[in-house]
Amino acid sequence: LGNFTVNHYDGLRFDPDGVSDVAVVDAAEIPTAQAAPSIDTDSDGVASAAERSVYADRRCASLAAAVQLTVEGRTVPFVVGSRLFTYRPGVAGLRTSRLECRLRAMATMASPTTAAFTDGFEASRVGWHEITAVGTGVRLEHCPVPQRSISDGLLHYPNDLLSSPLDVRAATLHLVPGAGASSVKPGANMVPSAGILDRGVNQVTTVFNHLVGRRHLTVAVGLAAVALALLLGAAHAALPGHGKTVMAAYIAGRQGSVRDAFVVGATVTATHTGGVLALGLALTLSASLAGEAILQVLGVVSGLLVAGLGAGLLIGALRQRRAQRADAAVVPAAEPIAAPALVLVGAGGPPVTAPHDHGFSSHAHGHSSGGHTHSDSHRHGHPAPAVVSRRGLVGMGIAGGLVPSPSALVVLLAAVALGRTLFGIALVLAYGLGMAGTLTVAGLVLVKVRDRYRGRLGSRRSVAGTLARRWADLIPITTACLVIVVGLGLGARGAGVV
Repeated sequence: LGNFTVNHYDGLRFDPDGVSDVAVVDAAEIPTAQAAPSIDTDSDGVASAAERSVYADRRCASLAAAVQLTVEGRTVPFVVGSRLFTYRPGVAGLRTSRLECRLRAMATMASPTTAAFTDGFEASRVGWHEITAVGTGVRLEHCPVPQRSISDGLLHYPNDLLSSPLDVRAATLHLVPGAGASSVKPGANMVPSAGILDRGVNQVTTVFNHLVGRRHLTVAVGLAAVALALLLGAAHAALPGHGKTVMAAYIAGRQGSVRDAFVVGATVTATHTGGVLALGLALTLSASLAGEAILQVLGVVSGLLVAGLGAGLLIGALRQRRAQRADAAVVPAAEPIAAPALVLVGAGGPPVTAPHDHGFSSHAHGHSSGGHTHSDSHRHGHPAPAVVSRRGLVGMGIAGGLVPSPSALVVLLAAVALGRTLFGIALVLAYGLGMAGTLTVAGLVLVKVRDRYRGRLGSRRSVAGTLARRWADLIPITTACLVIVVGLGLGARGAGVV
């Protein structure tokens, strides 16, 4: 569960005369902050009891119209009874909100009955969705939902930062009149759980949010918050779905260097920081803007961008391989000879000596020894290794930082609410630097492994070494295919397909 979520609970109670529903909507910090102007209608900065009551009336009426109940195929409308809207403390000094609506639908259940319930209220918002059902004077047979709330009516969720929140929005129930215990289908009480890393990150996040939300900010507290922001950003990038492996593979597959890894890291930092600031401003200006919908679109764009870079990588690798085969067919094999050295002079730098390697173990022209000299116009056309381009590096960095972290966003909004905008921007920047650190380290490790592996392959002349070198020739193509597949997977995940 994140700071964008709008969570739903419906506690159904069936009796011979009808159905009651205790409907609860628990909104996290960001949607609560967005809704604040529509509650505080006089804009005095305080939501009075009268303003909260008017808002509860309006929201419960919308909720009653959005939930649907059919009894034996006939639609039965709900009528709103009592309603209540309250604020609750959230993270980093922000607030969450809780709306409780008690609904009633009249229906006679004097004989075996089939009832179908669907909660369609704000169906596009992500979050926890839970339904429970009990009978009074009627029995539920093989009920698909539990009788007791797993989350205690959205008061105590079983795990923080759930990777797979409960998502039950509809239930079909079979009712039999008379007293007796109801039966529940196996698996109705199963609870999704968070992983060890998620729980560890959540504990650090709790401490971090407490520091950010403190009313009195000292230098020590500020420095501790910045340090934790770096740590949380690094941990956030270590979680699945951030393409760190793909970025590292892209750098290594395009003959990237240590400097290239740092370029990607810097781009990730700039993109993520800018994205959080822009999204925070947009959410502040618009109460109807769904932050998770924006993240979904950005996730798709990020995945397609990675896939496009992978396609370019594949085209370059295939061209290089064709050129190598063409040269191998033209140049006959011979004993290896020492390659002359070339002097490379950089702009404004000292000359650098490098071997003139044609990319083959032999280089024979078949000419006599008399008077054959090389000139600048005598080109061999040997393909150079694919070199990572600055455009590709920036594109990969943008893909890595394009989707803003909700945790960083809520910290920014909390700091702004406390009048510490610059402090909030500094925390977001530190968060982005932490993300970039993880991604940069992943790229550096793969570059170092690649260089060591290549050196060992070049020194072996055995059959195993030959096979290994041939496999190494396929690595650029394999890397490109990996980038494409993972990019499409990230796009599908952003679209909610997987």
